[in-house]
Amino acid sequence: MGFKTILVHVDTGGSASARLKFSAELAARFAAHVTALYVRQPFQAPAFTDAGPAMDSLYRTYENAAKADEATATAAFGELVGGTGLSSDWRVTDGLAEEVVAAHARYVDLVVVGQAEPDSPATTTPADLAETVAISGERPVLIVPHIGVTKPPGKTVLLCWNGTREAARAATGALPILKQADKVILLLIDAKSDGDEQPGANVARWLVRHGVKAVVQRDTAAGSSVGGVILSRAADQDADLIVMGLYGHSRMREWVLGGASRTLLASMTVPLLVAH
Repeated sequence: MGFKTILVHVDTGGSASARLKFSAELAARFAAHVTALYVRQPFQAPAFTDAGPAMDSLYRTYENAAKADEATATAAFGELVGGTGLSSDWRVTDGLAEEVVAAHARYVDLVVVGQAEPDSPATTTPADLAETVAISGERPVLIVPHIGVTKPPGKTVLLCWNGTREAARAATGALPILKQADKVILLLIDAKSDGDEQPGANVARWLVRHGVKAVVQRDTAAGSSVGGVILSRAADQDADLIVMGLYGHSRMREWVLGGASRTLLASMTVPLLVAH
């Protein structure tokens, strides 16, 4: 099992080029096809604006900006992916980014998106894009920090495990990377015994059968946040990728996330592979 098609969301934010380069390197590693998706945001007229010349001017401004942004994104794709010789295609469509990316994600093996950039305009990455795509979709989502990455991910992986459905989906989605990793740390925080087994024994055995030799590390939050412990252990191990289940649900289209999920999405410094 491996990644055969990787979908990467492209925008005009400052981290878009790093995300494209990241996706191209990942695709080269797995001989995968790259689908780059740019979503044109729909025109939204101010509620207080009357129809007429003022509206025409506003629309022309929007149209010119949209064309310029699309040209910028297209050029970045051509330079960082199209010029590499990788199997790839470039798609441009209209709509809300979170809805469009989630729909296209159904036909790929892995989705690459960016962490929301601080103080970024609405025309770049929506603040809730990563969690929306992960929670509403069926594919693993790899989130690239807005500060970029300093080395290819997957040499030292921190795999977070708590026995839940979400954790199992994340571990399964990450298997192609876990199999190639030099080191996999299976992190359990405040874990309870699984019957007669030591916590983590069952999942470690499953990983071994897939050719993944994980080192089990049991830890305790001891009053600290679970998300903070995960980030601390990732730094201790010099991990270049964190894998974890994304916990949350939709309430009237407002994403309500668990504490660890919120912490990592806000404070991640290395790529984060999640699944729901």
